[in-house]
Amino acid sequence: MQAFFRACKAWPRLLRHRWYDGQVRRIFPEHLLQDLAARVQASERQHTGQIRIAIEGGLPWSYLRRAASPRERAVMLFGKLRVWDTEHNNGVLIYLLLADHAIEIVADRGLARHVPAQQWQGLVARMAETFRAGQYAQGLALAIDEVNALLVRHFPAQGGEARRNELPDSPVII
Repeated sequence: MQAFFRACKAWPRLLRHRWYDGQVRRIFPEHLLQDLAARVQASERQHTGQIRIAIEGGLPWSYLRRAASPRERAVMLFGKLRVWDTEHNNGVLIYLLLADHAIEIVADRGLARHVPAQQWQGLVARMAETFRAGQYAQGLALAIDEVNALLVRHFPAQGGEARRNELPDSPVII
């Protein structure tokens, strides 16, 4: 009987996650994704880090069934999208889970050792405030700019250094 009640409590979350799957392209149209990609590309000329943006409407059923957190999903995507696989261990994933109104930032160990958790939490709070106002483009631009500033401070591009782009710059819709 408890399994039945747990399943009943899970239905609203499941329906919300499936509904948001269909809303991602409305909230993030192609022109906005292209603008974000250009911003990431411009940012990466200034430092040796890599920035990835992943946007997901709702979690897959396997995550919902076990009540997995948005953080768990972000960490999994950090690996799946190979953000951990940068030369200087300074990749950053900015993950949005629309159904749960969740923002997660996962920084690789090279950058994480320089930036305290409170600084990442402050960035997430500023993004959330902007998103609540319906300004998704501005919220992600803010995130890219702040992550860029951290990467420039701790991993600046060296003059004359030939750099290769290790990860795609375009946001990925999951």
